[in-house]
Amino acid sequence: MNTHPSPFHDIATALTNEGWCVVADFLSSARTQALADECRAMRAAHQLTPARVGALRTATPLRGDSTHWFQADALSAPQQVFTDRIDALRMVLNRELMLGLVECESHYAVYPPGAGYSRHLDRLRDSDARVVSAVFYLNEAWQTADGGALRLYLADGSSRDVFPHAGTLLLFLSAQFEHEVLPATRERMSIACWMRQRTPGSMF
Repeated sequence: MNTHPSPFHDIATALTNEGWCVVADFLSSARTQALADECRAMRAAHQLTPARVGALRTATPLRGDSTHWFQADALSAPQQVFTDRIDALRMVLNRELMLGLVECESHYAVYPPGAGYSRHLDRLRDSDARVVSAVFYLNEAWQTADGGALRLYLADGSSRDVFPHAGTLLLFLSAQFEHEVLPATRERMSIACWMRQRTPGSMF
């Protein structure tokens, strides 16, 4: 019998107790750098598109990032490493928290200097598919003075700022926490990810 706790056990405990948590060094620095290099190259090659919101993918001035969605049947090597790691976490959260998560969806997000994302909730209107939100940061040598924190609004009326340091993973329950991305003085890169449950009429 295996008596060693899962490497993700502390994450499951934090989500149970607080509804959110921050994980340092979710991937090695080399693997994080590979994702950052790919994201930067895709941005330079104009392979990212202005972000949209909602089920209808509507353009909005509320957010200023550009994105590239990961395609499950066409993952690059760096994307595959991230996807495998986040999927392992998904399975642990299913086992320990009984969340019924069936898949993850992810995209690169690049914010140019001065851009942000207004306060919002990750649940789409009339859909409860998104259960856990995750953001993995790709920014080397990020300084507090650079700005660009994700501000998480807590139930007690307070807030927490999470700065986008490379290798950091932020997780929170999608339906419970409004949040916003504050403008930065430099380009800000991340991977946004949602762990989803099966919904009526879905194909999963």
